[in-house]
Formats: sequence, structure tokens, C-alpha cells
Amino acid sequence: MTKIALPLLPEAQAFSDAAHGLHAPHFPWEHRKPWKSYDHAALRRGYQVYKEVCSACHSMKLVAFRNLIGVTHTEAEVKAIAAEYEYTDGPDEKGEYFKRPGRPSDYFPSPYPNEEAARAANNGAYPPDMSCINKARHGEEDYIFSILTGYCDPPAGVKIREGLHYNPYFPGGAIGMARNLYDEVVEYEDGSPNNASQLAKDVATFLSWASYPEHDDRKRMGLKSLFICSIGIGLSVWWKRHKWSYVKSRKVVYRPDLAGIRKV
Repeated sequence: MTKIALPLLPEAQAFSDAAHGLHAPHFPWEHRKPWKSYDHAALRRGYQVYKEVCSACHSMKLVAFRNLIGVTHTEAEVKAIAAEYEYTDGPDEKGEYFKRPGRPSDYFPSPYPNEEAARAANNGAYPPDMSCINKARHGEEDYIFSILTGYCDPPAGVKIREGLHYNPYFPGGAIGMARNLYDEVVEYEDGSPNNASQLAKDVATFLSWASYPEHDDRKRMGLKSLFICSIGIGLSVWWKRHKWSYVKSRKVVYRPDLAGIRKV
């Protein structure tokens, strides 16, 4: 029996959960509701988790300290946070570079000077930048939360080589990042519960804000636009009915020439 080749049709392949990773479940994030904004207390806690845990390996090169003003911290707090870091600046009047304390206009510092140093410190794996990680991953917050809380022992028959860790939500199941979020690993300033799930939820919310910093403004503008458009539509309907009322209410009657009929 001969096979008929169909070059125009792609080859169908079965989907493999192990190869592509489990699809992250949908969680009821409050800020996804049309009338809800980000929980700014959660954003502040999420930044604390990133600063104390995630920033050891992951950078956020596209986020500046000034972006936190009015979102998670006050201007004075941001200045104090930025001053904790040192940045190379210059050249000065002598043509030399020098170290200076950070300013709100500076971007978050990277934990490694370059990609090669990052790979050397992580067994060849390159920790991705977290500035827009939500946009870059299918599932966004759901994926981030599932990755951070999805570590478990590999099932029977699955072998994970040394230096990797099993996570069913990561493509292939073997991830170079070890589990970093445990209960009470971060002590929240506001006294909120600091179990692993709460830490993952808060940092996922913070990373969502980093990817969509215009989120609250966009929703606010959308609600204003809907309100203005509803008024405009109402006025348009009234104006149309007013201008066309005499046309629609006009009665056209055919009347034969009565004078001509009398002559006949």
C-alpha cells in the first residue's frame, strides 16, 4: 500500500505535557477585574520579596527606582533605597570614573556584570530579566505563581540530572532555579502572613505591575471613556429623534384632482 504525501499539510503531533509544561491554572487575581486596580500594599510586599530573594539572580534592567514613587513607596523612601547601592559614574573633570550612591533615576542594579558571569554562577543557566517577564510568558501571573509554588519530587521513571530541579510547569520539567520561597523566608514590614503562597502571590503581582505599569491609568481612562461615550450616545439618540420626528410623523396622502373629476 502506497502512502500519499501531502506537503501542504503540517504533520500532526500529540501535545506532550512533559515537553511543554503543564498549563498553569487560572487564579482569581483581583486586579484582573474591570473595576479593580492593583493592590498597592501587595506591590510593596512584592518588591520586598524581589529585593530580598529574587534580585540575587534576576535583574530588572528596565525598571528605575523612580518608578516606585507613588506606587509602592514615598519619594523619601525611594531615595533611601536607591542610596543603598553604588553605581559607577563619570568621567569627572580628571577623566576618571568614580563610585557614587544610587539616585531615584538609576535603574535596578543587575546581580551579574554580564551574561557569561551569570551563566558561570548558575551551572550554565541564564536567569532571565524580570522587567517584562509577565508579557513574555503564557499565563502571565498564573505562570509565575505556579512556577514558584510548583516544585515537587519527580514522578516514577523521571530522572533529573544533578543541578536541576523538577517543576511540572516548566517546559521539560527540569529547571535550573531551585526553590527559593519558603514559609517565613521574608519578614513583611506590615505584619502580613508570610507563607510561601503569599510570598509568591505578592511577587507575581509586583512583576505584573512591572510589565504593565500603565494598568491602573488604562482602566481609569477606559471607565471615563465609557461614561463619556454613554452620555454622547444618549445625546445623539435624543438629537436624532428630535430632528427626524417631523419627518417620521408626517403623513403623506394621495388626493386625486377633484376639479378634473367634476368637469368630466
